[in-house]
Amino acid sequence: MKKILGGIAMILALGTTTVNAQNAPLPQQQIEVTDSELTEFAEVFQKMRMVNQEAQQEMIQVVQEQELDLQRFNEIHQANMDPNKEVETTEAESKQYKIVVAELEEIQPQFQQRMEKLIGESDLSKERYQQLVMALQKDPELQQRLQKALQG
Repeated sequence: MKKILGGIAMILALGTTTVNAQNAPLPQQQIEVTDSELTEFAEVFQKMRMVNQEAQQEMIQVVQEQELDLQRFNEIHQANMDPNKEVETTEAESKQYKIVVAELEEIQPQFQQRMEKLIGESDLSKERYQQLVMALQKDPELQQRLQKALQG
């Protein structure tokens, strides 16, 4: 089921930790992160996970409303995203797939806005949040500190 949800989430590019990463500044070697910043980041991160879970549930509902199996939807989607993959579809499946993708593309901005709003409501700027995301990807010590902050 996680694989299926991941595939659906991929469509909308709803990462639990990234918001418009393409606009993020270039990563720095290592940045200084205070405990209070990390605590604030952890709070935003948790809230974003909740929004992401809601988004996944809504996406699943969209797929199911078209009476398309989640796994089948993912197979079709992966084939559409990867020119090296092929999958045979019926005319009905192709139509259902297109309807689902159109609906998902329509709801995606709402969830993106909610995620951006969560950052805006925090003490972190969007730029600083992005810096922390990028630092976390490369710094195992910072990842451990985040784990502790998430548990505490």
